[in-house]
Amino acid sequence: MKTKLEYIWLDGYKPTQSLRSKTMVRENFQGTLEECPMWSFDGSSTEQADGGDSDCLLKPVAIIPDPDRKNSYLVMTEVLNADGTAHESNGRATIEEGEDDEDFWFGFEQEYFLIDTDTGLPAGFPAGGYPGPQGPYYCSVGANNAHGRNVIEEHLDLCLEAGLNVEGINAEVAAGQWEFQIFAKGAKRAGDEIWLGRYLLERTAEKYGYAIDWHPKPLGNTDWNGSGMHANFSNKAMRENGDEAVFTKICEEFGKNIERHISVYGADNDQRLTGHHETQSIDEFSYGVSDRGASIRIPVGTVEDGWKGRLEDRRPASNACPYKVAAAIVKTTNEAGV
Repeated sequence: MKTKLEYIWLDGYKPTQSLRSKTMVRENFQGTLEECPMWSFDGSSTEQADGGDSDCLLKPVAIIPDPDRKNSYLVMTEVLNADGTAHESNGRATIEEGEDDEDFWFGFEQEYFLIDTDTGLPAGFPAGGYPGPQGPYYCSVGANNAHGRNVIEEHLDLCLEAGLNVEGINAEVAAGQWEFQIFAKGAKRAGDEIWLGRYLLERTAEKYGYAIDWHPKPLGNTDWNGSGMHANFSNKAMRENGDEAVFTKICEEFGKNIERHISVYGADNDQRLTGHHETQSIDEFSYGVSDRGASIRIPVGTVEDGWKGRLEDRRPASNACPYKVAAAIVKTTNEAGV
């Protein structure tokens, strides 16, 4: 039997990378990562090489079943230079040895807008205008408020069938805005799962005439929420010590490393992090219990569980690379010395 392997990678476009993919057909494939060979592609067509020296390599790093195609798998890959070194666009390679410990748990909340390709507007937006103000769309039900549910439900089913650890979905604050949440142990695995989830979403939306807008503020300077990729995280000390000082020390360390984080938290994030619409200003740093207007929120559940649990960095934008976000979080948390 012949099997389709969809090799997925991130291109070299700046400031925000896009997903690319192509299909390899293999015979007698048993479904293991070890069976997936290295492959090459034309990097001059993806802003990753010059035409005179255009070969880039795809190194398989994760594999899941592809439930939307017959006899098929999705293969997440890293981009390497022709000599086997990590390409400069390879965000996964920014997670250094020793920083991919499963001691770190991540829960990413991936927000996005569904865009109607006929109108160029978010789902639920009338041509040439706006729907009613924000308020009724968050976690909504009914055709007047929930727009594009067919895409979202199919995407959820595909993710679960593929084995991605999606923990929930919901309609978000703005019309046509949705979210899915993924939990994973380890920085690389968390990044792999978000990118694979994004890929399945993009491809599912194709069938319904929708595009996905990952921009953190697609509606510009209006009274509509932007989109984030809130990063919930914990290590063993946070989950087990039961010490408020642990969380304070980590938050204070994040406050000392603002540029490290903001530099990888997504392009145009200044348009979203304004101090309004449940955000802190991009040039300020704060943390607080149950404070969605802070840079880092300490969930009330963490406090009620005796200071055992997680933190939520609310600054990452919806278009941020989860590999780079996770790498920065691990680095700063480790530097806190807890």
